[in-house]
Amino acid sequence: MNHGISEFGHVLLYLAGGAIFIGLIALLNKLLAPNHPNPEKLTTYECGEDPVGNANVQFNIRFYVVGLIFLIFDVEILFLFPWATIFADVKIIQNVPLWGVFALAEMSIFVVILLLGLLYVWVKGDLEWIKPEALEPERINPVPDSLYEEINRKYTYQSTVKKTQAGVTP
Repeated sequence: MNHGISEFGHVLLYLAGGAIFIGLIALLNKLLAPNHPNPEKLTTYECGEDPVGNANVQFNIRFYVVGLIFLIFDVEILFLFPWATIFADVKIIQNVPLWGVFALAEMSIFVVILLLGLLYVWVKGDLEWIKPEALEPERINPVPDSLYEEINRKYTYQSTVKKTQAGVTP
């Protein structure tokens, strides 16, 4: 019968040790670090400028979309640099002749997927700063709105009566 610690036990000990270590460091910081708050230190920091107005302002979502697209293509460039370095290595190409074809095909697929994403965003109009307003389609319905309202009132009344009969407060 083996009484040793299993692999899960090792992981549990590692996690417990890490948690204890982090807790001790936080406690040590709380005990030793100076704490002298004042109104100047408690203000919001805005790049060295005094904060003006309310921080809860409406933010245009297009900034986020453009930033996200920039980030995606920025990361794409980071993937292209190591690929270009390996792709241009003559020793690897000489040792494995099909390596160059494979690397080119792989990176071409990667770039095509990203370009398809860019084309989708472009066609959808998310790169346009001033988007045209969406027109509400005209509803052609032979049933008058008053009939819908009557059905909704009836259903709401019936569900309220059922809840009251069941002892549930509506």
